[in-house]
Amino acid sequence: MLPPYELRPTPKAGRNLPAAIGVGVTLFALVAAGLLWVPWLFVATAAFALCMGVIEVGGALRRKGFNPEVAPIAVGTVLSVLLSYAAAQWDLKFAPEGMVVIVLGTTVLVVLAMRVFRGQDGFIADLAASALLIAYLPLLGGFMPLTMTSTDGALRMWLILICSIASDLGAYIVGVLIGRHKMAPTISPSKTWEGFAGGVLFATAAAVVGSVFLLGAPWWVGIPLGVLVSLASVVGDLVESLIKRDAGLKDMSNLLPGHGGWMDRLDALILAVPVGWVVLYLTIGA
Repeated sequence: MLPPYELRPTPKAGRNLPAAIGVGVTLFALVAAGLLWVPWLFVATAAFALCMGVIEVGGALRRKGFNPEVAPIAVGTVLSVLLSYAAAQWDLKFAPEGMVVIVLGTTVLVVLAMRVFRGQDGFIADLAASALLIAYLPLLGGFMPLTMTSTDGALRMWLILICSIASDLGAYIVGVLIGRHKMAPTISPSKTWEGFAGGVLFATAAAVVGSVFLLGAPWWVGIPLGVLVSLASVVGDLVESLIKRDAGLKDMSNLLPGHGGWMDRLDALILAVPVGWVVLYLTIGA
């Protein structure tokens, strides 16, 4: 019997196109409204999405016999995102980075304490699963509010999102047109090396244009940004695909009709945002 919080995979049948369009438009509207007018809306949406990602990945780990402490990690994820952004907006005692460390450190302590009371059987494996959840989602996801704390944070986030989307679009177009050599046939059969190259080119072009017109930065900033964000997006997608395949899932859940689960929409951004933040920090500063 599946655990109460485990989310069942979607059936193998085709996607519900109207539902997929509706969900896609709604998600885009939330992100756009947050980045254009209400930054707290974007941060709250990111916190909720990452929390749902913790629940979904936790369910996948359960299918493999692990027992991560999902509840405290989900709570810690939400608090780390919201409090780190609040630390910058409200001039709290701690810097955003410090707030993330405090919240996630507290989460680790709670996870250790809760697991101690369940005995020794599977202790190491369960802690390893919990550590994976913490590192994969709240730690990497924490770069979303961290990016937003810059004076031009919303524009930086727009640029990273555009690069990731351009990478996916370029990979699809080039892969369909001339894709011949499979990139990872046992993980993601549709990916080709030609498509990967197309994704890098599309992302780099978008990054060059966006660096100049969105951030007022030198054009060359877009080269490392586009290349590395595209690479991170692909790796993020493959990582999530491997988790699903290992757990025997088609989608992480069926919470987003026509899309699968929240992780099926977050997979590329989980790695793309930290990489984008680092590139922009090193090239044009905080």
